[in-house]
Amino acid sequence: MASAAVLRLLLLEGFLGLHTPEGFRAELIEGEIVVAPPTDGDHEDHINHLVKQVIRNSATDMSFSGYQGLRLVSGGLCPRNHVIPDATFAPESPRLFRGAPPWMEPAGVAMVAEVTTSRPDQDRIAKRHCYARAGIPLHLLIDRDKSQVSVFGKPQRDEYTEVRLAPFGQPPALPDPFGFELDSKPFL
Repeated sequence: MASAAVLRLLLLEGFLGLHTPEGFRAELIEGEIVVAPPTDGDHEDHINHLVKQVIRNSATDMSFSGYQGLRLVSGGLCPRNHVIPDATFAPESPRLFRGAPPWMEPAGVAMVAEVTTSRPDQDRIAKRHCYARAGIPLHLLIDRDKSQVSVFGKPQRDEYTEVRLAPFGQPPALPDPFGFELDSKPFL
C-alpha cells in the first residue's frame, strides 16, 4: 500500500499536468481537484466593484491580479494546496506580480478575495484555513448566499483571529494598508 506522502505527490503531479477545458480553472483544495466553470456575470460584477474601490481608495497604491495561482503552506487544516483566489492584492511597490510564476508564493500578498460560487463552503471554509496558514494578512469574502461581506484578519496557524461581518449595504472597514470602508451597496 502506498504511503500518504506518495499519494499526495501523485495527486499533485496529476493536478499540475491537468488540462482543463477552455474557460475552466482547476484548483487543488483539501486533497481534492476542483474544476470550476466560468463565473457568472454577478460574480464578475462584484469583483469589478471591489477592484475599483481598492485601487481608488486604498491608502497604499495596490496592484491587482485576477486568478493568480498561489502555492500555499501544507499542514494542519490545509493540506498541500494550489489555490487561485478570485482577486489578489499586493502593494504596487515592489511589483510582486511582475515576473511571478503561475504558482507563486504568497509572501507579500496583502489581501485575497473570494466571491461565493456553486461551492460556497470551499470559499467560506477550506480556502480561509489555507490563506490563514499561509499568513496572508487579509481575506475578504463576498458571500452572495448570505448577502454579507466577511473580512478576516490577523492570521494565526490555520485561522484568522479577527472577523468583521457586514450585511450588503453596510460598509466593512478594511484595515491598513487599505485604510478605507468598502462600499458594499453595489453587491445588493
